[in-house]
Amino acid sequence: MSEPVNHAGLSQAEKRMRVSFPPDPNPRKPKLVAPPGSWDTHFHVYAPHLFPFADKRPYTPPSAPVEHYLQINSAIGLERGVIVGPSVHGHNRALTTDAVAKSNGRLVGMIRSDPQLTAAEIGPLHDAGVRGIRFPVSRTRGDALNLGVFRHNYELIKDTNWVVDFQIDADVIVENADMIRRSKRPVIIDTWARLDPRAGFDHETYRVLIDLLRNHDVYLKIHGANRYLSRGYSFSDVVAMAHHIIPQAPDRILWGTDWPHSEIYAPNQMPNDGDLLDMLLDFAPDEAVRKKILADNPARLFDTK
Repeated sequence: MSEPVNHAGLSQAEKRMRVSFPPDPNPRKPKLVAPPGSWDTHFHVYAPHLFPFADKRPYTPPSAPVEHYLQINSAIGLERGVIVGPSVHGHNRALTTDAVAKSNGRLVGMIRSDPQLTAAEIGPLHDAGVRGIRFPVSRTRGDALNLGVFRHNYELIKDTNWVVDFQIDADVIVENADMIRRSKRPVIIDTWARLDPRAGFDHETYRVLIDLLRNHDVYLKIHGANRYLSRGYSFSDVVAMAHHIIPQAPDRILWGTDWPHSEIYAPNQMPNDGDLLDMLLDFAPDEAVRKKILADNPARLFDTK
């Protein structure tokens, strides 16, 4: 595998000019036979031919339309999916609702938090298939949680059946745990909570995460395992993390492809979506647990009216 490219210190304009590689269009047939009603709870769509990219964006991806995604979803044996609004399209919610409309009922949408979101938009967005809103919670990535934006958006959706998704770094989970516990809506913590699998599991962040999963309406989305591998972690590191977390709360685990796998700038790093699904054979060897992760848990959250 090629070494990851270091883009630290680049200006915003230089970052915007970086063009990432396209996804692998040839998914291998998974060994894992997904149970009926299986979901991919985290993927993006890039459609610059329909909706412009945001001027302020962290990279420029190639087009990855929903028509391509739906074929990948079927090719690896899945039926449903959650499109998560990508940062490169800014706050353009039409991108998400357009993809949902083209899916013949297979997809629901998750939009990005937005200070300009209004109460008048929630009903039409719901009718168009939106079922969640995603908030960035990070100190290191330059997108720390804006509490004013969170409160504004949360008030708009607290009485809906939407979910709250946190794109959160491990080092801020503890300080935000009370806010997560108070949510009236189900909460998703995505990308494995960005835990460090080599840090062990006898520390406060891990204990707080497990408490949230076991004792509150909180879910963990285990997508982006390939990102750990590209940063030098071994697959056994990721498997060990899965074996510590999943048995603690199998009813609170979700899975996603993270298609089309953004911010990959070198050859031999693009994951294959069939291989990503097969990782679940190692993460959750029990077939009944995999059914919870792929079908039962996401249906509870997203297969709603």
